[in-house]
Amino acid sequence: MKTVVAFVGTRPEAIKMAPVVRTLAATKGLRTILVSTGQHREMLEQALGLFGLVPDHSLDVMRPDQTLAGLTSRMIAAIDPLLAELAPDFCLVQGDTTSTFVAGLASFYRRIPFGHIEAGLRTGDLLAPFPEEGNRRLVTAVAQLHFAPTEGSRENLRREGVPEETIEVTGNTVVDALFLEMERQRRPEVDAKLKETLAAELGPGWWQQPIVLITGHRRENFGHGFDEICRAIAKLSGEFPDHSFIYPVHLNPNVQEPVRRLLGGRGNVRLIRPQDYSAFVALMRASRLIVTDSGGVQEEAPSLGKPVLVMRDKTERPEGIAAGTVRLVGAHCDPIVAGVRELLTSETAYRRMAEAKNPYGDGRASERIRDTCLRVLAGMGSS
Repeated sequence: MKTVVAFVGTRPEAIKMAPVVRTLAATKGLRTILVSTGQHREMLEQALGLFGLVPDHSLDVMRPDQTLAGLTSRMIAAIDPLLAELAPDFCLVQGDTTSTFVAGLASFYRRIPFGHIEAGLRTGDLLAPFPEEGNRRLVTAVAQLHFAPTEGSRENLRREGVPEETIEVTGNTVVDALFLEMERQRRPEVDAKLKETLAAELGPGWWQQPIVLITGHRRENFGHGFDEICRAIAKLSGEFPDHSFIYPVHLNPNVQEPVRRLLGGRGNVRLIRPQDYSAFVALMRASRLIVTDSGGVQEEAPSLGKPVLVMRDKTERPEGIAAGTVRLVGAHCDPIVAGVRELLTSETAYRRMAEAKNPYGDGRASERIRDTCLRVLAGMGSS
C-alpha cells in the first residue's frame, strides 16, 4: 500500500486540501495521512471539521511575535523527523504559505517526491504578495508534480522551464470545496441553523439588508494600507446607510488595531469574529458584493455570482480580471470607494461582473489530482 502525506497550515490551505484528502482517503490501495503545521490552528481545525477531517499529526510551531525566519526554522525542524518516521511514497502541499514552502523543501531534502497543488500562480513581483510570491516560486523549483489550476498557470510554469509532462491542469480545488458546502447548505435545516448562528453575531434578519462583505488580512497591507481600507469603508458606510458592511476581522493585531480604531462604533459596519468556512460561505451567498485582499475569495465568489473588488495592486489570479469577475482597486481609499459605489448604483456594471463565467474550475479538480497521483505511484512499483 502506498502512503501519501498531505500538509496544511492555514485555514485556506485546509479548505482547498480537504476535498483532495477526502478523495484520496476513499481510494483503495492508498494510505492518506493529514499533517497540520498549525499556522492557523483553531481556524484550520474548524475548516477541516466541516469536511469530516481531523489531522493525523499536529505540529506546535507558532510563537508570539515570531519572525518568518524563526517560523521557517521551527517548522523544518518539526517536519523533517516526521517525514523520517512516516516514510511516505508521496507528499502534497497546497498554495503559497510558509507551511507549503517548508513542507516541500523538507520533502525534497528527504528525496520524497511531492506535488504542488495550485501551482504556477504569479504576480511577477517578489514583494507582492510577500512572502507568498517567493514561496510559490521556491516550491516550483523542487516539486515533481505541478497541479496548475488554469491554462494561464500552466503557461507561467512552461515559461520558467518546468517540463510539460510534470504539469497537470486541474481547476482549483477551492471550487470543489465550495460546491460541497453549497450542496450541504441547500438543506433547509442547515440553512436555518446558519442564519441562526450568524444572527447571534449580527442580529435577527441580518440577511434582509443589502450586504457588502469585507475581508482583509494581507501582510503587504499592514500599516498605511489598512488605514486606507478602513477610511474607504467608513466613507462608504456613510454614503450607503441602508447597507450593512460586514467585516469578519482577522485576529492578527496588525489588522485588529486599525479596524477597531477607525471603524468601531459605526452602526452599519459590523465587525465580527472570523467565521468558520460554512458561515463564511453563507455570508458570501447573502452578500451583494465582496471587497477583499484574499486570494481564495477571488476564486470562490464568482461561482456564487458575486462581484469581487480586490484591495491589492497586483494579483496572481489574472484569469478573474480577464473574465470580468474581479477588479483590482488596490489598498487605496478613493479607488475602493469608487469601485463599490459603481457596483451599488449601476445595475449594468453590477450584472457585467455578476454574470461573468468563473474561470477557476468545474468542481472536479480533486479527482484529477487523485488520478495523476495514482499514475505516478503506480510507476514506483509495489511496496
